[in-house]
Amino acid sequence: MIKRTRATISKFIIHKVGNKFNSAANIFSENVITFDEESYELMKPYLLKPFGNVTESFRFNHHANIELNELNNYSSEIFNDESTFVEISKHIVNHLFEQSNSAQIKIGDVVIALFEDIEYKEVVTQAIGIFKIENKINFFQTFMEKDSLDVFVQKGISTKKLDKGCLIINSTDAEGKVVLSVDTNNYDAQYWLNNFLNVKYADDNNQHTQNYIEMCKDFSDEIIKEDFGVHEKTKFLAKTVDFFKENESININDFKEAIFDENEDQKALFDDYKKQFETENEVLVRNQFAISDVVLKKQKQKIKTEIKLDTNIQIKLDIDAPDAASEYLEKGYDEEKKMKFYKVYYNEED
Repeated sequence: MIKRTRATISKFIIHKVGNKFNSAANIFSENVITFDEESYELMKPYLLKPFGNVTESFRFNHHANIELNELNNYSSEIFNDESTFVEISKHIVNHLFEQSNSAQIKIGDVVIALFEDIEYKEVVTQAIGIFKIENKINFFQTFMEKDSLDVFVQKGISTKKLDKGCLIINSTDAEGKVVLSVDTNNYDAQYWLNNFLNVKYADDNNQHTQNYIEMCKDFSDEIIKEDFGVHEKTKFLAKTVDFFKENESININDFKEAIFDENEDQKALFDDYKKQFETENEVLVRNQFAISDVVLKKQKQKIKTEIKLDTNIQIKLDIDAPDAASEYLEKGYDEEKKMKFYKVYYNEED
């Protein structure tokens, strides 16, 4: 997550990236853009706002040597010598062009910007932004023609959604430079993150928290729901969220004791699924780590706790009340109707 209150754009240039597969060539600008005030006030939040809620961070990667990662080198050159900005921006576009190995990859405008006074984890520093605009929208333009107003259609960039973008923060840790990324047109996950940026997830508490919660969500769908039903799935998720809220750190043994009580079979299922999840997703789910409250809040909003019935009735359970389903919801079978049922206890209706 970044703070953009004090951020400014010091350098800005637009190029157009083609598609190598379709023989569509790149088009380069030779000079940076000087903004008028109105354009600047629209452009800065358009580029930076999507990163305000990003909790995942990445680090540059390379199979042989991190010094051979193109964007790691390009960003270092700009940070060390801003006079290289225009020249290096063209190299960045050429590198992006080289990743267009299928007709599916879209041509588009590429914005490259140098930001000053970006705040990341209480450090105020520079950042390089690389943004690819793939989709343009139609809008009406009016004009005067022979004493009457007429209208025609133009294509332009919507200020409401950024297609693809990354911020390379001029701040390093033991793993290297911090990289943030957004991709709302995720038609080819390999293209932007893996091929162009060539990054890996950071080994930090944000990522550990996200991996663990993602694993629990998948476990609830693939194991708990399938073997024990939707009701038990919801209880498991509610107890998981409650454990994360009540603790500052995760210890996997404490977690299993709190969630599964004395049920050794479910503990074994969880251990087996953890190994499967790590293999399938190529991640390491830590057995102990400090919980990221920011990630927990974001992931909690994605957890679905509805019980959907084939009689067009849905029961929504509060993820923040882990004991409610056990205390106030009963499941049974009506012999006369030959149907399953839920019985809900309550005092008053809202």
